[in-house]
Amino acid sequence: MADRVTVIGWDGTPLTDAARSALGAATLVAGAAHHLALPEVPPGAERIRLGSVDLAARRIAQHRGSAVVLADGDPGFFGVVRALRAPEHGLEVEVVPAVSSVAAAFARAGMPWDDAQVVVAHSRDLRRAVNVCRAHTKVAVLTSPGAGPAELALLLGPVHRTFVICEALGTDREQVTVLTSDKAADHAWRDPNVVIVIGGSGIAPARGDSSAGAARGALQGSGWIAGREPGYPGTVRGWALPGPAYGTALSESESPQLRALQLARLGPRLGDLVWDIGAGSGAAAVETAGFGAAVIAVDRDPDACERAATLARRFAVQLQVVQGVAPEVLEDLPEPDVVRIGGGGASVVAACAARRPERIVTQAATRDEAEAIGAALEDGGYAVECVLSQSVELDTRGWTERERAVAFMLCGHRPHQ
Repeated sequence: MADRVTVIGWDGTPLTDAARSALGAATLVAGAAHHLALPEVPPGAERIRLGSVDLAARRIAQHRGSAVVLADGDPGFFGVVRALRAPEHGLEVEVVPAVSSVAAAFARAGMPWDDAQVVVAHSRDLRRAVNVCRAHTKVAVLTSPGAGPAELALLLGPVHRTFVICEALGTDREQVTVLTSDKAADHAWRDPNVVIVIGGSGIAPARGDSSAGAARGALQGSGWIAGREPGYPGTVRGWALPGPAYGTALSESESPQLRALQLARLGPRLGDLVWDIGAGSGAAAVETAGFGAAVIAVDRDPDACERAATLARRFAVQLQVVQGVAPEVLEDLPEPDVVRIGGGGASVVAACAARRPERIVTQAATRDEAEAIGAALEDGGYAVECVLSQSVELDTRGWTERERAVAFMLCGHRPHQ
C-alpha cells in the first residue's frame, strides 16, 4: 500500500502550499490529462491517466511511495474520495479541497445554492436526473459525456426550464451560457460542464427570455436546510388529506383512506417518474409530488386538468398535466417507475403493465372489476395484492356516520421486488 495518499482538488486557481508540498513529494500521480500536464507534477513520478477510478485505486494500493490523485473541484463532493475509501481498496487518504464545480457554477450565475438539488448524470441512468429536474425548481446537474445539456433537454421534452450551462470552469476556456431548455439540444457543449436547471410552475422566465437576470431572479427566498425541505411542502402538515384541505369535493374512489393505502404502495421517491392516470381532483398527484417524485397527471376532462394544475401551484409542487384519453395518450409519455390509475379499468391497466413500471396501483368499485384488473396485472407478469378497504367518516358531535367509502385496492408489483 502507498505510504501516503493525498487527493488534491483543483478549480483552476494556483495550487495551495499544502497541495504543492504533497505533489512535489509524489512518486505516483493520477489524474486527467490536464492535471498531469501541470508544471508542479514531478518529472520522475509515475503517471496514471484517471479513467477508471477503481483501476487507479488498485494500482495506488500496490504502490510503495507517496501517491497523489488530482481531481477537478472538491474531490469529496461527488468525487473520487468515496471510491478511494471504499472497503475493497482499503486506502486512507488526506484531502486538499478546492471550490466545488457546483459552487463555482452558482457563483458564476450569481445565485444562492443552499436550496438546490444536486445530481450526477450518467448516460446509463440519465432519466433519474431528468426526473429530479421535472420535480424541482432548482437543480444542479453534474454532467458526463453522453449525458450532457443536449441529452438532458431532449429527455425533458415539453417540460420547460431555463438552463445555465457552465463549461470548463476554472480554465481559460470557461464559458457561461443562459438559454431555454428547448434550445440546448441545438448546440455542442464542451466537457466538463455543469448545468443549473431552474424554473417551474409560476416561476420560470418567459419563453425565449435567456437573460442572466431572469435566471437569477427566478428563485429567491430563504431556508433553514440545504436542498429540499423534508416532508410535505407548503404550510399543510400531513398527507392523505380530506377534500376541504384542497377546496374541492372528492369522489368515493379518492377517499383519503384509500389514497393513503395507494401512496404507501406506490412509495414515490426522489428520481422517480410517476404516472397518475385519471387524476380527478389532483389530490393524489399533488401528494405524490410532495414526496419529491416527478409526476405526470393525466385526465380526459379539461376541468380536472385545470384543477390539478391549480392545486400544484397552490401547494408549490411541480406537475406535468396532460389532457387525453388513456390508453392512447400514454404512448408518447416517458417511461414511468410507478403508476397510479384512478380510472380506466383493465384495458388501461394492461397498457400500463406493457410499459413495465415497478408497481401499478389502482382500485375497483366491484368484485368483478377487481377480478378483471387482477387478471390484467397477472397477465402482465405482476404479482397481485388486493385489499377490500372500507372507511367510515364519523361526525363526532353525535358520533353518527357522515360518509362511507368502500373500494377494492389492487397493487401489482414485479415478483423480484
